[in-house]
Amino acid sequence: MNEGETNLDNGENVNILKCRDDPKPVFFEPRAGDESLCLFLREGSVCFWAKADEKIGPDKLRPRIEPWLTALCQSEHLSLLLGSGLSNSIHRIASDELLPGMSKGDFGDENEVIQAEAEKSALAAGRGKGNIEDQIRVANELLRGLEILGSMDEKAKTRADALRTNLDGVLERFAADILGGEQGAINAEVSKREKAFNYLVSFLMSFASRTGTRDRLHIFTTNYDRFIEAGAETAGLHLLDRFVGSISPIFRSSRLDLDMHYNPPGIRGEPRYLEGVARFTKLHGSLDWMAYGRNIRRMGVPLGAADMQPYLTPPGATTSNAMGLMIYPNAAKDRETSFYPYIELFRDLAAATCRPNHTLVVFGYSFGDEHINRIIEDMLTIPSTHLVVMSYDDPLGRIMKTYERLGRHAQISLLIGNHVGEFQSLVDHYLPKPAIDRTTFRMAELLKSRWGASQSDPSDATDLPIVAEGGNA
Repeated sequence: MNEGETNLDNGENVNILKCRDDPKPVFFEPRAGDESLCLFLREGSVCFWAKADEKIGPDKLRPRIEPWLTALCQSEHLSLLLGSGLSNSIHRIASDELLPGMSKGDFGDENEVIQAEAEKSALAAGRGKGNIEDQIRVANELLRGLEILGSMDEKAKTRADALRTNLDGVLERFAADILGGEQGAINAEVSKREKAFNYLVSFLMSFASRTGTRDRLHIFTTNYDRFIEAGAETAGLHLLDRFVGSISPIFRSSRLDLDMHYNPPGIRGEPRYLEGVARFTKLHGSLDWMAYGRNIRRMGVPLGAADMQPYLTPPGATTSNAMGLMIYPNAAKDRETSFYPYIELFRDLAAATCRPNHTLVVFGYSFGDEHINRIIEDMLTIPSTHLVVMSYDDPLGRIMKTYERLGRHAQISLLIGNHVGEFQSLVDHYLPKPAIDRTTFRMAELLKSRWGASQSDPSDATDLPIVAEGGNA
């Protein structure tokens, strides 16, 4: 690889790091015959802080990565975008297996045309082969067309009825597959399950541990499962979303800035923001969202429930109806509001990210959704914003291609690979401390004053810990 060239081929053992003042991504990989599990600078990769034959491990990388992430996580505004990589990580820790894949849908006589169009749209989006989501989207579009033709053509009406029945079955099996992924973690050995959720709690709290005076962390996810909700519940993290109610929460379009406060002892009339609160948005819907009439409600589906069937039956009905399940790109029966509630959710993403002094941390997302990519691109047009991409791998090269296409290299940090982007490794070595650590902050201030270090003389402060409030030394 020539100097200045970015290699887009991220093999299984290649790690890519770009943070702080790195002018370009730095590539690391293990050396053949070396069993120390250390990384070495890839031949041809330019790096000013590591030598060609130097062993690179957590002791070398942590002082470079952790203070940088800690400082970014104390930005005025902070958002976290989580993809399927998070669910895969939790499932793998708990069960030692990958998350089960989504089976392809069976649409009967329309299979061939739906599959062809799904492949075509996926290829245009750079995602390779079409998946079940592409098939469902195309099936919905075809169904709407047949319904229009069916008002004048009996044959088209018959095709529409058959496709509607098949689509309902596909959605039910799709929901069962998602539920199966949850079951794999919940039904795992107790010690492994606890380990998985302890890591999840530490991961979430590394970003959510912000003082009440700062803007709330906003968590976005493209996942349908409820691992994030379960982790937040375990951690005691309060999630604020658009649903209102207790028995059967209903989705509301109004964006009220609801929050949580408390009254300090002995101080009346001066409520303070409660710590451990985050906003939460599921961009593609959820396994437990259901359209009942004109409303969208969140059902009480237990994590890893044995069967989804009982929850697909609307109140007063005798048969299940998976067509009302709100998982993207499926929508409510009312075609005039076919983009509801997804348009509201993506508006929340744009409003949260496209503002000054904002940091967006992305984990386990492969940049396969153009709606999200477009918002991220718009965000980076604001010079004070920053994007941090963490991923175990980049098999299709989409992350690095997006990095090159965006062009805002100074505003992007990369942690990609089976070490610097691996879930457990991040929690163990590189993420900020999952607590609001005022003691460490005060210690740093004490050391500064005791040794006479000042901001005007940075050379005196080089040996002091780099600490941001709520972060880690």
